[in-house]
Amino acid sequence: MMSKKLIVLGSINADHILNMKAFPKPGETLSGSHYQITYGGKGANQAVAASRSGANVQFIAAVGDDDIGKQICEQLKKDKIDIRSVQMITQEKTGVALIFVNEQGENQIGIYSGANAAVTPNYLDAYQQDIINADAILMQLEIPIETIESAIKLAKAHRTEVIVNPAPAQLLADEILKNIDIITPNETEAKSLTGITVSSEQDADLAAQFLHKKGIMTVIITLGSKGAWVSVNGFGKLIPAYKVDVIDTIAAGDTFVGMLMSALLNNKTLCQAVNYAHAAAAIAVTRVGAQSSIPWYDEVDQFIAKH
Repeated sequence: MMSKKLIVLGSINADHILNMKAFPKPGETLSGSHYQITYGGKGANQAVAASRSGANVQFIAAVGDDDIGKQICEQLKKDKIDIRSVQMITQEKTGVALIFVNEQGENQIGIYSGANAAVTPNYLDAYQQDIINADAILMQLEIPIETIESAIKLAKAHRTEVIVNPAPAQLLADEILKNIDIITPNETEAKSLTGITVSSEQDADLAAQFLHKKGIMTVIITLGSKGAWVSVNGFGKLIPAYKVDVIDTIAAGDTFVGMLMSALLNNKTLCQAVNYAHAAAAIAVTRVGAQSSIPWYDEVDQFIAKH
């Protein structure tokens, strides 16, 4: 485990996944081919991905007072994640994600926040010193936005690097954007942030320039199978993804972000870190489920060596 400390602030969900030939249309009922319950939530997925690649991870999150919440906490411990800042919320359920996956590996997701809604700015107060002492803090948007804003301001004031994966897609205030060091939207999220439809490298560059003007130094726009547009202080390029046969894209983006942060904290260059994250995500999409699809660091190293 590396010495640099990463705080992950985010969500925990129980994922109910149904594999289907195609997504049902409104009013239509279709039979699925496979159903499973796995551990997920963007925060938890990214914490697991970072930890499995060697990062020293502390997770700030919440679960309900139900069996699945207890089981998820036990699994997080097995993944060597510091969960002393994961509280159990009484009379509340652990967050739930209902996920359809079609034959192309695409997914549709509905979320019930549950205990994730309890991760408020007041909840964060008990862990302020942890954020101050950390080297970096990684956040997503499945907990209250007020908490994200509070954490960003605290981190920025104490020179803790701020990384935001702006998912699920939504517009973020300039007050938030100006304090972000690294942002990692996909095409949909980039459009929500900038109003620019990203369908080419040129579009990605325009979106990155928009975000640079808001004060963000490093913009990484993930483009699915094409790779990622990586732009630093206005200078960008495409770093291609690895080509694999896709089975399931659940948690691929989370795997990318978590592995990216671990690689950066392990002193890899940005381009090296993005390539490492691409390799991890490539492995993840060849497997089913969320955390069950996230590889360990030795698997990623072996994959890169073969490609």
